[in-house]
Amino acid sequence: MQVRHSTNPAQIRSFDTQALRENYLVNDLFADDEFRATYSHEDRVVLGGARPVIGSIRLPSFDVLRTENFFDNREAGIVNVGGPGTITVDGVDQAMDTGSCLYVGRGAVEVIFASATAAAPAAFYLFSATAHRSYPTTLVPHGHGNVRRLGAQETSNERTINQYIHQDGVRSCQVVMGVTELGSGSMWNTMPAHTHDRRTECYLYFDLAPEHRVVHLLGEPTETRHLIVANQEAVISPSWSLHSGFGTGSYSFVWAMAGENQPFDDMDHAQAAELR
Repeated sequence: MQVRHSTNPAQIRSFDTQALRENYLVNDLFADDEFRATYSHEDRVVLGGARPVIGSIRLPSFDVLRTENFFDNREAGIVNVGGPGTITVDGVDQAMDTGSCLYVGRGAVEVIFASATAAAPAAFYLFSATAHRSYPTTLVPHGHGNVRRLGAQETSNERTINQYIHQDGVRSCQVVMGVTELGSGSMWNTMPAHTHDRRTECYLYFDLAPEHRVVHLLGEPTETRHLIVANQEAVISPSWSLHSGFGTGSYSFVWAMAGENQPFDDMDHAQAAELR
């Protein structure tokens, strides 16, 4: 498990490309038959990745957490961004196709990841936050959450937002999570760009061809910076940082938040004309 410390707006103004990537980009989440994780002090979220190929992967705890089991004080949303697979939570199998989301509540003990076939392994992306109570483990198949359609072809940001873990869907203590899929010919996500003063948000980009990239915007609206992001790489966006992006090819992304509150629309927009 890597550890990333919090940053503030004054710091990012002096960051070069390498410093931006070291602080905000998580580019090594997925490795065959391993569970990899990054702990961020931004709202104490954990990003994790499991790609089981030869056999199954058991979710470990980590010294950083100081708990016997990963979920002793935590909850998580997990989205499968690879081939079909299964997550077994305390002996109960949850079959997950691409894009499906599983909520795992505080108190779960044994969590095991497996792929349906080694030829097309699953890739399980985990986003975890601290939790003060337990909610039941709940599976949401791809496309079965609350569906919102935003944007337009004319502005290259026609997109479908699948809300999975949220106030009016699967309940949680802190985690809010879903998947956004861009329409044909649309490349912009999250326009207008915005900040969440009360929440950290992380993006995991997927379904991006190997030769393509997403240019992800971050920083303050009048002091923007960018990251070049490849397939199955994640971006940590602190509460003070805006987030938006443009792809050179088609893609989807998992968005996940944790912090002070859970209302999806609690955001402060930064119109394109205001960005610097």
